[in-house]
Amino acid sequence: MRDFAKSLKALVRFGLGALFAVLAFGHPAKAANPLELNFGLFGPSYDGRVAPCEKALGTISSQFQEKESTFWNSALTITGYGNIHEVAFRPWQSDNIPRRYCSGDVMLSDGKVRSVHYSIIEDGGFAGFGQGVEWCVTGLDRNWAYNPGCKAARP
Repeated sequence: MRDFAKSLKALVRFGLGALFAVLAFGHPAKAANPLELNFGLFGPSYDGRVAPCEKALGTISSQFQEKESTFWNSALTITGYGNIHEVAFRPWQSDNIPRRYCSGDVMLSDGKVRSVHYSIIEDGGFAGFGQGVEWCVTGLDRNWAYNPGCKAARP
């Protein structure tokens, strides 16, 4: 047993020594040559064409119903919208991803009226294709993704 322990210690020492030798005598990093500089690296090309607030309502309704039934075992659905209005468009620097922030009221199938806050994002769809929608219904953010009070869904 002692021979095994001695050979294990020797192996560990040899491994650490080899690692330090590679690190100490390795080749230094070189700068990229002119052909490698920014080759094929083109930044995003945003046009700022984001759909109006009303275009996202169907997406919000279907995603809300799917989330409630799948994850929360709830039969809640959105039955109507009211007071839909734009809150902000590109509220930050112009080179950020264009977003249109909107708010309004939703009538739920349980008869309660709640606030909805959402944003429509250029190139924010699946894998960057199409426009994406991020939304939050106040009081029904059960996984606290936008809490408190859907504050993180607003600009």
